Amino acid sequence: MAAPATGHRSGMHDELAAARLDRFLREEPVVWLSTVRPEGTPHLVPTWFAWDGAAITIVSKAGAQKVRNLRANGCAMLALGDAEDDFDVGLIEATAVLADEPTPLTLPTAFREKYSGRIAELGLTPAQFARTYPQVIRLTPIKKLGWHGRSTPASVVQAAGVVASQRITSIAEPIRVAVRGLFGEPMGRVVPAI
Repeated sequence: MAAPATGHRSGMHDELAAARLDRFLREEPVVWLSTVRPEGTPHLVPTWFAWDGAAITIVSKAGAQKVRNLRANGCAMLALGDAEDDFDVGLIEATAVLADEPTPLTLPTAFREKYSGRIAELGLTPAQFARTYPQVIRLTPIKKLGWHGRSTPASVVQAAGVVASQRITSIAEPIRVAVRGLFGEPMGRVVPAI
């Protein structure tokens, strides 16, 4: 079973985890949102979301359980990625901000752009969808954790390429430096939000 790695990791690991999570946030269609009910029991739901580089935007029905939970306790945990690829996932601890009253007459731009095709497949216009899901939830990451099992999933290799491309000093060195020591090693690490 996947477990977070122990001990202090280098800045390279922090960069790799951040690069993996950024790709998940930009590309994944669904995030799993975990909140706590007022009486203390957990609540977990899959939901659509949009990432603007600083915060995660979710839209919801105004009276949904997740909305009631976040109004009582603004702490949340999110999970996204591909669990089928040896637990290739990212976990994000976040705080939520909700408007006092659900008011949007239109969907947030990033959300509309990401899901316009899926909304149309439901037979709805963006305006109809916004009226059905008028509560905007904005989640700001506090901590990020890159996670995987014993193998090295594709997202680690891809993130190593991204990090290496930002540090190029020779043609061969970046990839060797970025992936040294990662293969066969869990990559759990708390990464402060950027």
